[in-house]
Amino acid sequence: MRILMIGDVVGRPGRHACSQIIPRLIREAQVDFVVANAENAAGGSGITAAMFRKMINYGVDVCTLGDHVYKRREIIPTLESSDRIVRPANLPPAAAGRELTIVEARSGVKVAVFSLLGRLFIQMRAECAFLAANRLLTQVPPDVKVVLVDHHAEASSEKIAMGWHLDGRVTAVVGTHTHVQTADERVLPKGTAYTTDLGMTGPHDSVLGRNKDAVLSALLTTMPVPFDVAAGDVVLNGVMIDCDPETGKASGISRVSIPETSAPPTGEDD
Repeated sequence: MRILMIGDVVGRPGRHACSQIIPRLIREAQVDFVVANAENAAGGSGITAAMFRKMINYGVDVCTLGDHVYKRREIIPTLESSDRIVRPANLPPAAAGRELTIVEARSGVKVAVFSLLGRLFIQMRAECAFLAANRLLTQVPPDVKVVLVDHHAEASSEKIAMGWHLDGRVTAVVGTHTHVQTADERVLPKGTAYTTDLGMTGPHDSVLGRNKDAVLSALLTTMPVPFDVAAGDVVLNGVMIDCDPETGKASGISRVSIPETSAPPTGEDD
């Protein structure tokens, strides 16, 4: 089966790229399952219920989240009710939302998805992601072989270590959060597809999706400036993973970087 995992979707430009590119990849590349990190989908930070529904309508099967999970508190009822969106699993037990979900792919294969939050250089309090991963894997039913992990972390070393920790135990470990796509995608020795960061689905004529002039002004003057979402050079970043649904082992992983040149519709809410 073929899986598409998409890097941090940033604001209206990122959502528009998803709306144009995901259906085409599902159709032309025969993608069975799509995961997108959508924690920046609403105005560049957080996600709302309306934006979540848009992502599902574009063809995303599961949205993962990171440290901006609660930036828009109106998402909390959706986090509690929907099986198509997961919060980081290593937040405190009382945190709103589900840690793990199992969703059927277009081919009928059951796919488990969970997200983990890094602790190095991340302000949000979280338990050890490595121990949380061990705990979550005990909750995956034996008949579910395809398991996808989004490790939302700042430090490359932490994400690389997670790849080795889960090699042979899950289908894929992909990093998110930095908005910069890495070139280290590979299948690890025991059959887990790995990449340190999927990159960003959004405007690349920017500083990590934000207006570059505003960021430069803040750096040069130390004065606060709104960091609005940028608009130019919109690209969908991610990876395509091929795996055996009978064993969950990955057979290949390749980088995806697809430009989207059409402008988002005017008047669309952020």
